[in-house]
Amino acid sequence: MADTNSGFDLVVLGGGSGGYAASLRAAQLGLKVVLIEKDKLGGTCLHRGCIPTKALLHAGEIADHTRHADDFGVKATFQSMDMAGVNSYKDGVVSKLYKGLQGLVKSRNITYVEGAGKLVSANTVEVNGTKYQGKNVILATGSYPKTLPGLEIDGKQIVTSEEAMKFDYVPKSVIVLGGGVIGCEFASVWKSFGAEVTIIEGLPHLVALEDESSSKQLERAFRKRGINFELGNKFKSVSKTKNGVTVTLEDGKNFTADVLLVAVGRGPLSQNLGYEQVGVKMDRGYVLVDDKCRTNIPGVWAVGDLIPTLQLAHVGFAEGIMVAEEIAGLNPKPINYDGVPRVTYSEPEVASVGLSTAQAKAKGLDIVEINYDLAGNGKANILKTAGSVKLVAAKNGPVVGIHMVGSRVGELLAEAQLIFNWEAEAADVAQHIHAHPTLSEAMGEAHLALAGKPLHAHG
Repeated sequence: MADTNSGFDLVVLGGGSGGYAASLRAAQLGLKVVLIEKDKLGGTCLHRGCIPTKALLHAGEIADHTRHADDFGVKATFQSMDMAGVNSYKDGVVSKLYKGLQGLVKSRNITYVEGAGKLVSANTVEVNGTKYQGKNVILATGSYPKTLPGLEIDGKQIVTSEEAMKFDYVPKSVIVLGGGVIGCEFASVWKSFGAEVTIIEGLPHLVALEDESSSKQLERAFRKRGINFELGNKFKSVSKTKNGVTVTLEDGKNFTADVLLVAVGRGPLSQNLGYEQVGVKMDRGYVLVDDKCRTNIPGVWAVGDLIPTLQLAHVGFAEGIMVAEEIAGLNPKPINYDGVPRVTYSEPEVASVGLSTAQAKAKGLDIVEINYDLAGNGKANILKTAGSVKLVAAKNGPVVGIHMVGSRVGELLAEAQLIFNWEAEAADVAQHIHAHPTLSEAMGEAHLALAGKPLHAHG
């Protein structure tokens, strides 16, 4: 007979972005919380995703800056990547954040349980033979890297992002299967580290979920960087040789490299966790929820990559906070998923919030667009980056989409998401003064142009 610990207001299964955000907010609101995690607090984002990959990308940026130091009048020579050093830097960043997060959970008096939990009833999760019972249960078990039929991940020659992140050497050549966010970020890292890179993507564009203009600019930039890609051509099979892999596509084309990275997206981690047995409604492994993240079972909620919303850490945070506040009776607003900022941290970065041109038209909106080229921006010239800020607006109405390409444009999303989420019109933004010279000025200039009074733009 399992021991039962009851009296909790909230039992949280999974300590990644969604689960720990829900726990921290619920504890802050005076609820009694137990948080269960089988691996490390922080989940995919902190240990295998957002944080370590961006550290690799930054190391790549330093390598590229060193190679091109001469362009800025600096005498420097790029010798080689020291992967032990890169990994030590990356792990140091993760470790510092991990310690901080553990301290936060401790300081909020959350009961933290290490072990693989399973939902055994609508209000109970069992871990290591002990049952934890609460008035509410949040399922936050996250996601795993997907593969394709006939693609066996061996962790050495055929890898997912989780193995790729721990490489202690730079492969000579890499095939990246999948031209979405993860594929493009790793392609960018490996190119900066000195590998030959080819991306294979079945859809007609890289980062196909972005506005087509952003995809085309990224493709142009990647071509310039010498990153190869094959678009609109699907994977058929792979064969391994002693020192490499050969990928065959549906049209018969072959590509050979040392390593194949499978970056075909992430799937929900929901198998063998008791969800079906308890009667939680699911679809293709995803747990289905309403706009407040409630499942079909009263008192059972689900957040993060486990549900079919955007698979982003900041979405997990927002969903976790919203559920905690809903349980505490604060009646928070549902999340507007169009208003979630999105970034691909490749070089150059691709960043957006709101609707693409195609999505706006599909909604029947009468739209106007403006493209502000970063060639007119002083800071972009100083950084030697190319790209643009594109605005999509309702005619005589608010800005409904902002799409950016260029180095560091992810940092401009803070203002972009305020513009979108506050339903600002071009004239509202145009009157605000942006510091010169900054990249953020490009946001101001684009809105000046859209408001009919362009300054550093031909209009």
